[in-house]
Amino acid sequence: MKVSEILFWLLLIMEGETSWISHYIDDMSKDIGDFDSFSELSDEGNKEATTISVDLILPDDLLERILAYLPIASIFRAGSVCKRWHEIVSSKRFLWNFSHVLSQKPWYFMFTSSDEPVGYAYDPILRKWYSIELPCIQTPNWFIASSCGLVCFMDNDSRSELHICNPITKNCKKLEEPPGLKFSDYSALAIAVNRTSHNYTVSIVKSKQVPGNFFQWDLSIHIYDSETMMWATSLTEVLTGWRGGDESVICDGVLYFLIYSTGGGAPENRHGLVTYNLSSRASPLIRSFIPVPGPLTCGRLMNLKEKLVMVGGIGKQDRPDIIKGIGIWVLNGRNWVEVARMPHKFFQGFGELDDVFASSGTDNLIYIQSYGAPALLVFDMNQKLWKWSLKCPVSKKFPLQLFTGFCFEPRLEIAP
Repeated sequence: MKVSEILFWLLLIMEGETSWISHYIDDMSKDIGDFDSFSELSDEGNKEATTISVDLILPDDLLERILAYLPIASIFRAGSVCKRWHEIVSSKRFLWNFSHVLSQKPWYFMFTSSDEPVGYAYDPILRKWYSIELPCIQTPNWFIASSCGLVCFMDNDSRSELHICNPITKNCKKLEEPPGLKFSDYSALAIAVNRTSHNYTVSIVKSKQVPGNFFQWDLSIHIYDSETMMWATSLTEVLTGWRGGDESVICDGVLYFLIYSTGGGAPENRHGLVTYNLSSRASPLIRSFIPVPGPLTCGRLMNLKEKLVMVGGIGKQDRPDIIKGIGIWVLNGRNWVEVARMPHKFFQGFGELDDVFASSGTDNLIYIQSYGAPALLVFDMNQKLWKWSLKCPVSKKFPLQLFTGFCFEPRLEIAP
């Protein structure tokens, strides 16, 4: 068989439809008959050559390696080509091959309702939106964190109901209720998955105002270890002039979270960053305080290849609550290095309030989404390139409708 014929089939697979009806997992469970082989023209006399089946040419191990390098949506389509391909992409050996392929580019799930956890997932490789259903989550305002194919959901009411799931395979696990305050004023959720062992760590930073004292806030850090399947409260401390918030991330064994000024002591900036080593678990936290790079209206933290990256709204000098731009920084030691600033032509659609966008990323991609519109901006850290995604197949139904979302790495072999 010619290489061009193999590529022909792979290209057909990658074309696909623009929506992911129900879920590709459901399609893979069906038994599908062998596809018709095709014929080629011989080089001599344009005579039709003998029909050759792809099944007879490619051994399983070679076909597995080829399919493992396809985008994940195309892998599901490949499972629908024929019974043999379905068995291959469903096998444990294929999952092992897939796990050794370079990371898939992260997808972005955009919620399209304020009440129901429904929406579309954007695939940056094929530049398509897929309609998929998220398991476990009940409303879009739940806390969400992701790492290496797993997504952690925590309810926004009691903040004690947590689920870990793979949104591609829909494998889910409910965690035990975490310790500490059940109804904290602020909570920040993070998860980190070990790519080798697939064990994971979940952290929750809880913050609650000390009764009768607006400037003092109780702060506690709670850690879940999937290996022991147990929670531990690793730190409790009282902050003066600062409180916790809802932004945190784990990078290379270190928990980072933003704290916010409560007005006492007139700090230089409204935000600060705290680092907490999950191995040594040293305290007090004030020793690990890192100032943010100038006045920010808001900050979004993310892990890109075990480096801490922050996307922040840049505030005006005279009006720090008014956003004038959006910047991207990488933390190098204790110093921030600016990577990029959003060009004005992209920033124009982001409004002038202090909290006007959602942002998350992994690998080399950063997604930025305005709360006020279903538009998604993508920044490539390697190419330093800004571009809009294809338009999400949803329209704004009323002026005050809000949109948000999160990114996750699509993986087949990771299970909670």
